[in-house]
Amino acid sequence: MPKSRIRKKADYTPPPAKQAQAIKLTNRAWVAPVMLAMFVIGLAWIVLFYVTDGSMPVDSLNNWNIVVGFGFIAAGFGVSTQWK
Repeated sequence: MPKSRIRKKADYTPPPAKQAQAIKLTNRAWVAPVMLAMFVIGLAWIVLFYVTDGSMPVDSLNNWNIVVGFGFIAAGFGVSTQWK
């Protein structure tokens, strides 16, 4: 059986060194506390509404207090997208 031809590979030459680019790191230490605060505020708002039979936190909003509570929770999820 004939022997296959040996192909010589070119020696590896690394690409020229690039100058290091400055990576801008932002301080996102505020994200977790704000996110948790939004969750807790939203939950507390809804619980307070149910415990007081709708007379608190804002009496004039009636059942819209639930929407406000879920709005805080949704804002907490929105803030959570900034967490790295």
